Amino acid sequence: MAAKKPRTQKKKPEPEARGLTAAEAGGGKPPPAVAKLAEQVAADAGTVVGTYRDPLGGNWQLIAVLPIDKVEPTPFQRDLSATHVKRLAQRIDELGRFLDPVVVVRRDDGTYWTPNGNHRLHALRELGARAITALLVPEQSLAYQILSLNTEKAHNLREKALEVIRMARDLAGTAPGDEQDHALVFEDPELLTLGVCYEKNGRFSGGVYRPVLRRLESFLDQKLGKALAERERRAELLLALDAAVVEAVQRLQKQGLTSPYLKNFVVSRLDPDRFKRAAAAKGKSKGKGAAKAEASPPKADFAATLGKLTQAAAQFDASKVKAAQLAAAGGASSSEE
Repeated sequence: MAAKKPRTQKKKPEPEARGLTAAEAGGGKPPPAVAKLAEQVAADAGTVVGTYRDPLGGNWQLIAVLPIDKVEPTPFQRDLSATHVKRLAQRIDELGRFLDPVVVVRRDDGTYWTPNGNHRLHALRELGARAITALLVPEQSLAYQILSLNTEKAHNLREKALEVIRMARDLAGTAPGDEQDHALVFEDPELLTLGVCYEKNGRFSGGVYRPVLRRLESFLDQKLGKALAERERRAELLLALDAAVVEAVQRLQKQGLTSPYLKNFVVSRLDPDRFKRAAAAKGKSKGKGAAKAEASPPKADFAATLGKLTQAAAQFDASKVKAAQLAAAGGASSSEE
């Protein structure tokens, strides 16, 4: 038998050079808006350590040391983790240095919002610090880029959804445009509906329903205030479905069936199109050589679909489920909560 030839991996092309050189980033005269921002920092009892242009995008930014009592987290961030704050405070205290500046934007009232430094800010406060080092960005809109900026601790689904719905409520009073105009900030449309559910029930199993929502949800072409009302309506429908699913799970448990995936199992069995989608997915995998991919199907009606699923959950016959079926189904858990 002939020996197999070793596979050679194609070398990735080097990325094209872009941005500023180190000398260019530190040179030049700041524009009037940035110079004015530096004056405002001084008036706020802060100190501008330096002004420069970001080497990648060429945007102007400032490094500043600010009074810690003037810095606050954006109000739509996830809740604090006391354990994470304690661990951070211990590490910072051991080093005797704060080496990871928070990102901030200045508000009109002279306070500063940080979209990504809530835990570090509270850790410094626990240590009794009077000031905090910050990367000050002139554009206030950056305060809403929380999901991409907050890298201190990985977000789970609950935290993501709560942040998104809080941002939507905050933006509804001032931001122009429809919900779909803020898609880059909100990231995924189902997070808005799930966020309302988590507000009403902190132990809601959003991960179980996310696959269903992804097939139904899209960003709405409605003003944020009106869109929020629609999200409330959708959340009520989803919570009603969850209540019916919980009752179905209880019926399974009375049959002696136990598994961490009971909810996932029930929801998967409620979907009448699951076999059609499985067959379609199998057909697509066989036809990978097709020249052109099919267009995505239109989204089904949200209320009608959840109504059918809720009715199916209420009629779920636990007596027909065998332990072997449950074991074979397995499935993803809701650990992303």
